Amino acid sequence: MNVIDRFLGYVKVDTQSDELTNLTPSTPGQMIFAQQLVKELIAIGLTDAEVDSNGYVMATLPANTDKELPTIGFIAHMDTSPDMTGHNVQPRIVEKYDGGDIVLCAEENIVLKTEDFPEILGYVGNDIIVTNGKTLLGADDKAGIAEIMTAMEYLIANPDIKHGKIRVAFTPDEEIGQGADHFDVEKFGADFAYTMDGSDQGIIEFENFNAALAKVTFKGRNVHPGYAKHKMVNALRVANQYAIMLPRWETPEHTEGYEGFYHLVGCEGSVEKTTLTYIIRDHDRDRFERRKKEFSHLVNKINKEFPGCASLDIKDQYYNMREMIEPVMHIIDLAKEAISNCGMEPKVEPIRGGTDGARLSFMGLPCPNLSAGGMNFHGRFEYISVQAMQNAVNVIVEIAKLVANK
Repeated sequence: MNVIDRFLGYVKVDTQSDELTNLTPSTPGQMIFAQQLVKELIAIGLTDAEVDSNGYVMATLPANTDKELPTIGFIAHMDTSPDMTGHNVQPRIVEKYDGGDIVLCAEENIVLKTEDFPEILGYVGNDIIVTNGKTLLGADDKAGIAEIMTAMEYLIANPDIKHGKIRVAFTPDEEIGQGADHFDVEKFGADFAYTMDGSDQGIIEFENFNAALAKVTFKGRNVHPGYAKHKMVNALRVANQYAIMLPRWETPEHTEGYEGFYHLVGCEGSVEKTTLTYIIRDHDRDRFERRKKEFSHLVNKINKEFPGCASLDIKDQYYNMREMIEPVMHIIDLAKEAISNCGMEPKVEPIRGGTDGARLSFMGLPCPNLSAGGMNFHGRFEYISVQAMQNAVNVIVEIAKLVANK
């Protein structure tokens, strides 16, 4: 089966994760998908294929050479983002994309416009897979799964390509920051690995945000509005006051590259009680710590005006993997060479987000991120190039070849 047929089948399985269930995997669709993938891994000839009780899939492609070689891992995640529905995904291929706007849904006037998303012009002439504008696509990260699966099948079908032992893993709940929670690094047994979870083709990522989740809760006092003077404390209004105290320009829509941000991702409340949920991001560890302190400072400031009103719960999620990758930079050089050999220009960029690989690197498995080819993740305008997916398959195969030949 080719990579495109796999991908088109995978995206039709609803695997949207949900941080509110407190389960692993967080949604039943992920376990259904995991079991489907195990059957496919066995069918194409991998060994030790299994899914554990937490929904983690692992399998082995045995070495076909007697040379002593490091064990490589390739990893992708099964869940899709809770930011938009992944139910009833209806992918469509726009053949030989001509560089114009793409109408996703004429009835609702949903259009992928080049003015809004100019990066798509880099794929003129490619075949582009899009949604119908009503769901996300799921290239993040079902493209990675399809590419790893197809590369493994290709290596099995071409035994003249010598390679060492390769381990494969598909993980749940990456999108809600829990993808590495129950990953058994020792059992996986790889010397190093790559997550296939990046966007534009040719990209190598080994720097990611330091990340924290902050919840600021405001307790109000509700009184009949006709008699509320000097009595009412409106938690909604106080929460709004807090929000505008944060720097206006340090938000996702105003930052790029290595610039960090504060991002308000949720607001739930009433006059009596309101909670603001933020994610805090920065590549630099010192600036990251200062950002967290700013939250505490503003809570104290609010409480001076409204005693006992505001409280803060803040938790670190993951850290910048760069410090764990720098001692093993040969795995970055290996990826660069593989990408070049596949006819692309390697592009090293910081991740403006995080991957399973960030936490896995701190758990003892160096794990940079490579391109899976998808663009505009987490929304209705997500798309992926067919040719970019095939290039990602080629890169996986080339990495296996290079390790065997060096």
